Amino acid sequence: MVILLALAGMVCWGIAPIFAKIGLSNATPLAGLALRTMFAAGLIIGWVIIDGTMSSIKAIPFNSWILIAIEAILATLVGDLAYYAAIKKGEVSLVTIIMSSSPLVTIICSVLFMGEHITLERIIGAALIILGIICIV
Repeated sequence: MVILLALAGMVCWGIAPIFAKIGLSNATPLAGLALRTMFAAGLIIGWVIIDGTMSSIKAIPFNSWILIAIEAILATLVGDLAYYAAIKKGEVSLVTIIMSSSPLVTIICSVLFMGEHITLERIIGAALIILGIICIV
């Protein structure tokens, strides 16, 4: 099930930049991000209401709210705004390849801040990401 979900996410993330690039032809990156965020928030709020999971949101501890808020600022606000600005100005295929190298940052941070171990598979994967970026750029 995890693999199927990851594959579904991969396909969606692979198709979405095409729509973003075309949609941004008539919008600034900030306006496009605002519209996308409002649309996604509306869908998620509706889903939570229909699903009846609002009580589970209320049960999340305050420090988790802070951590999730920081993640939202980094990923959804700053990261996505940079992504939208790059897509608007550059080639979507190049931008998405560079953005897809974010696992390198995650690997480094998980080792430094969470004490995770670097495995041979992760080193090989990171090397392949770097090699792919060098080949594309």
